[in-house]
Amino acid sequence: MSTHRGTLAVRVAGLDFQNPVVLAAGTAAYGRDLAGVVDLEALGGLVTKAVSPEPRAGAPSPRVAEFDGGMINAVGLANPGVSAVRREHLPWLASAIPGVRKIANIVGFATEEFAEVVAELDAAVAAESPGSLDAYELNVSCPNVKAGGMEFGADMSSLAEVVRRARVSTRRPLFVKLSPMLPDIAQSAAVAADAGADAITLVNTIPGLVIDVERRRPVLGFGTGGVSGTALRPVGVLATWKVRRAVTLPILGVGGVSSAEDALQYILAGASLVGVGTAMLRDPRAPERIVRELTHWCDTHGVRDVTELVGTLEFDR
Repeated sequence: MSTHRGTLAVRVAGLDFQNPVVLAAGTAAYGRDLAGVVDLEALGGLVTKAVSPEPRAGAPSPRVAEFDGGMINAVGLANPGVSAVRREHLPWLASAIPGVRKIANIVGFATEEFAEVVAELDAAVAAESPGSLDAYELNVSCPNVKAGGMEFGADMSSLAEVVRRARVSTRRPLFVKLSPMLPDIAQSAAVAADAGADAITLVNTIPGLVIDVERRRPVLGFGTGGVSGTALRPVGVLATWKVRRAVTLPILGVGGVSSAEDALQYILAGASLVGVGTAMLRDPRAPERIVRELTHWCDTHGVRDVTELVGTLEFDR
């Protein structure tokens, strides 16, 4: 096991991470499924797959397909629901990978549902699974079904209410995950910050369509899906740069990271943490390799502390 606690150690939202590399939501399940496949203890943290108030069956298969620029998926936020996560997954998270930060990804379809899930998980951490979770990530790209299906992140009042309600439900850090499709992602980040967020995650996937030309049908069972991987990286880096200029909160940069150079683009643009998703699905050793590459890059460039690089992009605009 290699932890790299020196050069790569970062502190974000009051939490110490042994390095800035985390597994992105939707790729790590709830941790246990990847134990023995990915060297979880070599990473800074992991973000679980979605947790919703009730179980969700998700989208029809096939749910995932690759294309030249990355991956497209339509999982439909499938998950067993908060009660099952509390019962079946938090005990493992409490006892395993003690040096790795654990962040639960939260979804809801009404403003109060995010807070309800956070409150139940927080109660479980306090009562029966101490150490299982360190923070929560609110996926505000979900549609607000009570407001005509507009995603929470695009409606400033709904976004603020989601964050405020969740803030009341926990003292643990709140990350707010934003879509790159928002009309003004910097404004949404500022609203989340004012409502009580501790960090911003950038970015969620972008909508896309990949067609099987022989069948003349979409490759995914749902039809459209979210694009991730290489094609998403420039979008995520730009969003990170925009939000860094608008808020002082730390940023978790996600999208298209498969090497140290990719991670450094996010860091220079303003991210303190970097998420790895699609690259891990293709190569389970990719996250730990990126940690090693970051250490080597810092050593060869005379960087004693990776935090010195955060937000140091030179931009003439």
